[in-house]
Amino acid sequence: MTETDRDRLDGRRALVTGGSKGTGKAVVERLRELGADVYATARTMPAGYAFPDRFIGADTTTADGSRILAERLADTGGVDVLVHVVGGSSTPPGGFAVLTDEQWMAELQLNLLGAVRLDRALLPSMIEKGSGVVLHVTSIQSRMPLHDATLAYAAAKSALRTYSKGLSNELAPRGVRVNAVSPGGIHTEGTEAFIGRLAEGNGLSRDAAEQLVHDSLGGVPLGRFATPEEVADLVGFLATDRAASIVGAEYVIDGGTVPTI
Repeated sequence: MTETDRDRLDGRRALVTGGSKGTGKAVVERLRELGADVYATARTMPAGYAFPDRFIGADTTTADGSRILAERLADTGGVDVLVHVVGGSSTPPGGFAVLTDEQWMAELQLNLLGAVRLDRALLPSMIEKGSGVVLHVTSIQSRMPLHDATLAYAAAKSALRTYSKGLSNELAPRGVRVNAVSPGGIHTEGTEAFIGRLAEGNGLSRDAAEQLVHDSLGGVPLGRFATPEEVADLVGFLATDRAASIVGAEYVIDGGTVPTI
């Protein structure tokens, strides 16, 4: 294997969940730049999608959606790289007391259980081949939960972080590397929607709501949130053989927000 080969993903098939927009879209594009044959999945294919034969419409928050997705990929020989980007929060502001059982379950299905189900369906083929890469996108909220509007999301991402570490220990001896990427704030459509809900729920302007998010995190030393492309660059590195000895790690990409090491 040449030095260049270690930087590339030629000949490998990848799946990116939540791949239609934001960070997921950036990850899809980065993995394609590295030479992978990339499938994207989300609930709905965007209008005018450039690779319609590489898009699988599925709702991974449901058992049926995960099963349909896994069956489609099994017909192509499975995947070599699996990146779980899908996630987010839709709960209202107001703290723990306003969160219903249904809202808790929705957050767990989106941010934890969808990844668990899809791993269970797709990892056996990686184990059989003796190689593969799994990346779970967690969140710095697993360490710094924001209680006002995203407590359920933070709890689900914390569970995903723990699951990812345990899975890495089980699969490393079988040739499959599992790691996590933990972003702070990212400038995506989802972030903008969250700031909008926070502004509306607290009677604030959008600028004031965004500053409230920065303040609740204790500030962002870099002075800005990350871009989707910056997160995608980290994911791309971890998917290549440059990261062949990195197992069970969680890489924080947050502009210095988390105040501890």
